[in-house]
Amino acid sequence: MTINDAIFGELEYEYGWSRVITLDFFRNTTELDLIIDGEEDEQFDEGQYTAYQSLMGKWNDLQLILLNSILTYYNQKRQELGYDVELNENYPIVETTDQILEMISLDGIVIPYADIFEARHVGITFNCTWDTNGLGLQLLNEKVTEVGYQDVAI
Repeated sequence: MTINDAIFGELEYEYGWSRVITLDFFRNTTELDLIIDGEEDEQFDEGQYTAYQSLMGKWNDLQLILLNSILTYYNQKRQELGYDVELNENYPIVETTDQILEMISLDGIVIPYADIFEARHVGITFNCTWDTNGLGLQLLNEKVTEVGYQDVAI
């Protein structure tokens, strides 16, 4: 089933609503999946529209914040795994956002049901070189509240 939503655009339903969108991520045009929670026969929540529009409106300002959060997470994970004292080729020393940017690629944006939190809730997924499970960020009111595996964002 396909619908044309005024805010989300043309969406396809296959166990959830989705479409491929194009976004600039650090001056690179990137294709990624936009996934919106919802049932085939229901309308989207107003909060879902607000969360998506707020994210898109602040996208340029959020990118460096996302990258810094990923860098912090990566270095914490690297230390937890003991790779700060024992070398591991999948977890090299990374000190700058430019270095971490080379290790990730934007994969998707998830707009969950609006009633999960009393805030604008968005998930962002990335592929990364150090873990096949990928990387996920949870944002509430456009602030990073959690970083972890991709399921954090879903």
